[in-house]
Amino acid sequence: MKKWILALSMGFIATCSLAALTESPELIVKNVSRDVLEIIKKNDKDPLKARDLVDTRVAPLADYNRMTMLAVGRNWKTATPEQQQALTREFRTMLVRTYFSALSIYKNAQVDVKGTRPGNDASEMSVLTEVSLPGQKPIPLDFSFEKTDTGWKTYDIAVDGISFINNNRNQFNAIIRKDGIEGLIKQLSDRNNAQRNTNK
Repeated sequence: MKKWILALSMGFIATCSLAALTESPELIVKNVSRDVLEIIKKNDKDPLKARDLVDTRVAPLADYNRMTMLAVGRNWKTATPEQQQALTREFRTMLVRTYFSALSIYKNAQVDVKGTRPGNDASEMSVLTEVSLPGQKPIPLDFSFEKTDTGWKTYDIAVDGISFINNNRNQFNAIIRKDGIEGLIKQLSDRNNAQRNTNK
């Protein structure tokens, strides 16, 4: 269940309402959760249509550059600018596609915002939520936000205390040690292409 909670939450951080530039992180999570779940329920027979509707109705919220940089860790500095762009592109694609794989499973999910927690300074904040399905125990889901020049953006989530970024960093570092930066790009690209072919 936690795997699909993570997948669904990636969708929430991958998108936001067009008004999010002036909204608080707490309100962003509430609005995105409501809008996305409504789209899922109305288009549960056609996930590709749901994906297109979400892309049309909402705009990017996640700081994909920072997310990718944190996930790659110290190896980020060894990558060329072209490799960094490729990593960010493939990482973003992975997030979006993983999210839509979870649509049919979590169309009846309920997301309850429980409050916020201040970060290290005024530019950081976490939104604390719980995600649940009928008859199942809620799972804590925390969104980490940073205030930027273009509004609040999220760069990490924690599912039941487990950081998405840290989890990916461990996997990415293992791939980089074996196959280098190009090997990581290739693996991400291969996964995305395989998923794309499956959804045709």
